[in-house]
Amino acid sequence: QVQLVESGGALVQAGGSLKLSCLVSRRTFGRFVVGWFRQASGKEREFVAAIKWSENIPFYEDSVKGRFTIARDNAKNTVFLQMNSLKPEDTAVYCCAADRTLIQSSIRRSDQYDYWGQGTQVTVSS
Repeated sequence: QVQLVESGGALVQAGGSLKLSCLVSRRTFGRFVVGWFRQASGKEREFVAAIKWSENIPFYEDSVKGRFTIARDNAKNTVFLQMNSLKPEDTAVYCCAADRTLIQSSIRRSDQYDYWGQGTQVTVSS
């Protein structure tokens, strides 16, 4: 069982920055992946970013490339999502998710992740 706890969501003005954290209770070697997804009010959940833990390879949704950075800290068992140049359209509940056996072609699919956190609200005002 893997438990995930997000933190760092807040209200911020457009152009500002936030850093989200996802504390992972335990991780495994091999194909362990942690992803960030977001869901805006009235919209479907969408992929934001993910990282293959052992290889430290990041993946990004096109609209956040160059603005968001995903990184992991082995010692803290934590994945961070640094969000810069925030826009009102980034407003959503951000959730981290994890899976122990995910293949690369499935990394952007939320239905492929077995473990989910509760989410943290990010609100970007214009």
